[in-house]
Amino acid sequence: MKRNTLFILLISAFICHSASAATVDTVQVYSNIMKKNLKTVVIKPSQYDAARTYPVVYLLHGYSGNYADWISKAKGFEKAADLYNMIIVCPDGGYGSWYWDSPVDAQSQFETYISKELVSFIDTKYKTVKDRTGRGITGLSMGGHGALYLAFRHQDIFGAAGSMSGGVDIRPFPNNWNMADKLGKYADQPERWEKNTVINMLHLLTPNSLAIMIDCGVDDFFFQVNEKLHDQLVYRNIPHDYLVRPGAHNWPYWTNAVQYQLLFMSNYFSKKPNPSN
Repeated sequence: MKRNTLFILLISAFICHSASAATVDTVQVYSNIMKKNLKTVVIKPSQYDAARTYPVVYLLHGYSGNYADWISKAKGFEKAADLYNMIIVCPDGGYGSWYWDSPVDAQSQFETYISKELVSFIDTKYKTVKDRTGRGITGLSMGGHGALYLAFRHQDIFGAAGSMSGGVDIRPFPNNWNMADKLGKYADQPERWEKNTVINMLHLLTPNSLAIMIDCGVDDFFFQVNEKLHDQLVYRNIPHDYLVRPGAHNWPYWTNAVQYQLLFMSNYFSKKPNPSN
């Protein structure tokens, strides 16, 4: 009898947990600037209610990835939508866009797409906090660069920004990851490379203008550029969180790192009262 009672309790707990799981949808978003549809994963908390509004975290993938990377390679992270009562959006950033508006590739205009077209789509289709105080952006590797790049350049859109193993200075890697296809060769277009590397964009920030969290493993090939970015932020008296742990440039590291990022975003959102709640 006791065994049967325990079995019933376990089944009931499983059903309740399944019923309260975050909702994961894949939607098509049309980009007017690129004249094409792009897939996006949208994760809603299980208690999503049209009577209130929710903060949104935009979570960017890395080089050679796509919109489905986070949900397929960091399984379980989506529970954070329930834990923090937020919407998580995983857009497609192209094969190697680095989230720039490329001056040489009309089909790679991902700064405009993410910061304007996608944000507008999400705010129209979902019950979101339609203000920078309710938006954060983060990502891994190319997406870590992209998150800081977009947030630095669009502080009216994003209030918090993070990076995991981010390529925050592209200049040491002129032959890597198709960057020359988007900017032109470094030797031919040095001004583009200098202008579009995150570490050279700190003049856009004033202290406390943007909540910032940087995370990189000590065994990562981007560790040194992240160290230099941290040093420059300290030198400029720009508050930020800097998290360093053992780890390399891989999914085991990012599956762990994203938990810290989403906690950081949740803490930021909780300090900004949402009048509709």
